[in-house]
This record gives sequence, structure tokens and C-alpha cells, in this order.
Amino acid sequence: MSESKPGNKNSKKYIAGLSVAALGVVYGDIGTSPLYAFRESFHAEYGLVPSPANVLGVLSLIFWSLILIISIKYMILILRADLEGEGGVLVLAQLITPSGKVSKKRNYLILIGLFGAALLYGDSTITPAITVLSAVEGLEVATSFFEPYIIPITIGILVALFFFQSHGTAAVGKIFGPAMIIWFTTLAVLGVNQIVQSPEVFKAINPVYAVEFFARNGLTAFLVLGSVFLVVTGGEALYADIGHFGALPIRISWFGFVLPCLLLNYFGQGALLIQNPEAVHNPFFIMVPEWALYPMVVIATSAAIIASQAVITGAFSLTRQAIQFGYSPRMKVEQTSSKESGQIYIPAVNWTLMLVTIGLVLGFQSSSNLAAAYGMAVTSTMLITTLMFAVLTYKLWKWSLALVIPFAVFFLIIDLAFFGANLHKIPDGGWFPLVVAGLIFGLMTTWKKGRAILAKRIKAHELPFETFLDNVAKHSEVKEHDVKRVKGTAVYMSSNPKATPPALLHNIKHNRVIHEDVVILSVKTINEQPYVSDEERLQVESLGNGFYRIILHYGFKQSINIPQALELANEPGLKLKPMETSYFLGSERVLPTSKGEMPAWRDRLFGIMSHNQQKATAFFGLPANRVVELGAQIRM
Repeated sequence: MSESKPGNKNSKKYIAGLSVAALGVVYGDIGTSPLYAFRESFHAEYGLVPSPANVLGVLSLIFWSLILIISIKYMILILRADLEGEGGVLVLAQLITPSGKVSKKRNYLILIGLFGAALLYGDSTITPAITVLSAVEGLEVATSFFEPYIIPITIGILVALFFFQSHGTAAVGKIFGPAMIIWFTTLAVLGVNQIVQSPEVFKAINPVYAVEFFARNGLTAFLVLGSVFLVVTGGEALYADIGHFGALPIRISWFGFVLPCLLLNYFGQGALLIQNPEAVHNPFFIMVPEWALYPMVVIATSAAIIASQAVITGAFSLTRQAIQFGYSPRMKVEQTSSKESGQIYIPAVNWTLMLVTIGLVLGFQSSSNLAAAYGMAVTSTMLITTLMFAVLTYKLWKWSLALVIPFAVFFLIIDLAFFGANLHKIPDGGWFPLVVAGLIFGLMTTWKKGRAILAKRIKAHELPFETFLDNVAKHSEVKEHDVKRVKGTAVYMSSNPKATPPALLHNIKHNRVIHEDVVILSVKTINEQPYVSDEERLQVESLGNGFYRIILHYGFKQSINIPQALELANEPGLKLKPMETSYFLGSERVLPTSKGEMPAWRDRLFGIMSHNQQKATAFFGLPANRVVELGAQIRM
């Protein structure tokens, strides 16, 4: 069975099931922010006294951040910008830059979107570190006995989490939603318990308290925005994950359950500080009754693991998109579920994330220190999303400038305020996600540029396939090389279905044979489409004299399996028997030159990436004992 996206169902029961499931995948990141976000807004570096006025000011900023950024910007507006149900910054780039048009403006937009995607990798390393570490730190509230063991316990949980990835999330995903129901319900109960003692915290709903907070604290209030932003750090995940559940279940979960629970907890933490300013060092766990501290640490750690699971899975999905879009070398992609195409595992990404995440825990030592590194990546991505969405509304949705400009200006002011407030974090750790993004962006653009140069070099020496067929028909090519037709079917992989595959020419030159049936096979990934059905998978053309041209079409979220796809072929006369079919692949070895189109260091980097990418045999699902590789050296 090839991959296909399950059909949408409109029953209330089905929508309710998806809404619950979305809790465990979509809201893990934003749902664990109460562990540290409110506390960090009163971090000692700000010198902000937890007075009732300041507490109400911070609460007002948190309330309106969740309403304006998540509820309005993402839930109501951004989630509408999907590509056949799929979302994310790379998808947004594809929407506003149709692949048929080539221009400098299009290239710039793609590069901006690509950098936004690269920033998400930095988030994928910080989220597991800060969420798990902040949950385990709750043990310190219970007793100082655990203080020396916080880091080892955190690392142990992270190692177990990353080792678990190879088993997939198909079975465990079923308990993620119910587990997060327990988590969010606990958040609400803890908050209500404090609010009933200081109900005046609801005054913070009035934005005047946020304005007065700025008027009273000036620059300090602006810097505090960098910590307030932590309450919305899961916003981009909402957009990227709509392909798993659809926009409607995500919106139902948010407005009907997640938002009320989050607000009750944040207001509860504020109520606690009004009653007890000394609780500012960890208001979340101090809200918890003493008898429930250890169970709360377990529940919080479970929620942190689920939050980490979501961003790790997101990194896997983003990497597969990058491979299919041509921005990453081939990597081993394992399907961990026979039913859900989105559940994949990429070993190289998994182990890299694990090492970097553990390094962050060892380097920063506490969730407060990690909070200094958290925010730069997400604020930058949100800024990029706003800009690209504004372009989308004007170009594709045909909004008038009278609508686009106010929308863009309003949300850009908010995004730029959060971005500016996070700039001061750069020396204290904010540089880390930017460095990660820069490295990923450099690798992606080098690979894309290198493949384009390589394709140009190959094309310069290509023989049109019609010319080759004419030679075969006239037997001139056969007689010249004493070439014989042999029984069996040969499939030659070619990126250009109109050209003669170099492997075919090499086979004739060295082995002097042409198989009875010859298939020129090309695989095309449709960047504007996440899924392609079996009915649309194959395009078969008989070229005469035993030659066939087949083009396989895949969506950007689908894994490729050529033998499986070829089983769908029913062209009369074409015999595609698995044990009688040989697959011929061209293997290019890149040789850097001093006068190449890229700098020498990028040539060498491209060569290293080419050498270490996954073998085409495994990537395309070919049987290893039926594959023949014929190599060539190409100077860049």
C-alpha cells in the first residue's frame, strides 16, 4: 500500500477525537510554558519588584499576547494559509512562490522561508532541554536533597526520550491526548485555588494595566517582553501541525480547553505573588500543595516529555520536507506507522538533537539560564511568518492594500517588539539558536546550489533520448559496439526523463547489452502537493522498440518506494517482475575545482554532503541485490 492521506470526516465524534489527539501533539510546547514563563518575567536581572501593580501589568501582557498572537493571528488567520491541509513556514514559502515562475523576488522569498525553517531546528534543541529541566527542578521545591541530582535526572530522561524515538509514536500517541487533558486540568485547578483568594487578578484583562506597566517601568518593561514571549513559543508548532489534525480540531481544542486552562494558571500564579511575593522564585510549584508536590513533578515531567516529543517529530517532518524540496541530502527515513504517513523517524536528526540537547543542559545548568537562549528563534520565525502571510493575502487571496497594510503593520509592530526585547538575550545564550539556524541555512543553500550546478554539468553532456532511440532503431549504435538485446527488464533512473541516462550509455559501452525491456524512470516531487494518490502516481509512455518512459509522482510528505509504485503499472507488453528487474543508477563523484561557481569551501562541503548522503538504493526502496551502480566523475 502506498501512502495516502486519510479522508476527512465531518462527524462530531471524529472531530472530538481529533481535538483530544491534538492536545498531545500540538499543545505540548505552549502547554508547558507555565512551568517557567511567568517566573522568568520577574527574573532577578530585570530588578522588577513583584508588587501587585507589576503582577497585574505582567498578567495583562500575558493575556493579550495569548489573545492577539495565538487566538487571532494564528488560530483565526494564519491557519487558513494551508497547502491541501499542510502548514508550516516552508509550505507558506511554496504557496507564495509558484514553482513555475523564476525571478529574483521569488528566490528571496524562498530564502527567507528557508531561514525561518532553519530557525525551528534551534527551537527543537532548546524545547526538550528547558521543558524537562524546568519540570525536574520542581523536586528542589520539595526538598534540597535532590538539588545535586537535577542535571543527571534530566539527562537520563532526555536520553530515554531520544532512544524511544526509533520505536515510533503510533501506540504512545494514543495516550498523549488524555495525558495532556490531565495536565491542563491540573493547571486550571491549581490556578483556581489561588484565584479565589485574590480574585482581583482578573483586573489584568484590562489592557490599561499593560500600558501603565510600560509607563511605570520604561526600558525594564520592554525587556520583560522577552520573557513574556515565552507564553506563546508554541505558536509556530500550531501552524506546522495542522496537517496531522486539520485546523478545526486545533481551534476547538484551543478556544474550548487549552486557552482557558492556561489563563487560569497564569492568573493563579499572579494571585499567589500578590499574596506571597517571596514565591517569585518558582510560583508554579509553590502553588502546589505540599502533599501533591511529587505527583506534580511526575505529571509536569510527563507533559514536558510530550512537549519535547512534539518538537522532535516536527524536526523529522521538516527534514523530510527539506529532502523532498531539494534542500537536504538524502537521509534514512523510517516509517514508524503503517497508517499515518506523518509518523517517521530519521536517525541522523534524532541523535544530533540528543547530543545538542544534552550539551545545552550541561552548558546552561538551569531552566532560567536556558530561558535566555529561548525566544530568539521563535520570534524571528514569527516575524518571517507575518511578512510572508501578508504577501500571501495580497498576491493569492487578493486582499486590498487597505486590509493588508493595517494587518501587516499591526502584527509587525507586535513581532518587532518581541524580537527587540529578545535581542538582549543574544550574549547570554540567544546566539545559540541563531548559530544553529545559520549552520542549517548554510548547509541547505549549499546543497541546493550544488545540485543545480551538478545538474547543469550533467545536462551539458546529455544525449536526447529521441536521438538514442533513432540510433537503436537503425542498429548503428548496436552494430558499432556489438550490442546484444538480452532478456529481462532494466530500469534506469534519470532526473531528466527526456535525456538518455548516463548509466545506460555506460552499460552499452562496457557491457555491450540492452535489455529486452528498458524503462527510463524519473521521480518527481510535487512541491505544491503533500500527497499524491495511487491513481495519479504513474505516468507511463511506450516509446517503441521495448523502451518505456515512466514518471512517478509523489507529494512532499510522502516517502518513495519505487518497486511498490511500479506494481501499479499495467502497460501492455511491459514486464516488471520483481526478481527479473534490474535497477541501474548513476553515481556521480564531485571533484571541486578552483574556478567553480561556488567558493572552494562550499565545493568541498557539497562534496562531503554528497559522499555521506544515504545511498539511493535505500532511499528509493530498491532491492539491494537487484541494483547496479555506474559511476562518473564530475568537476564542479
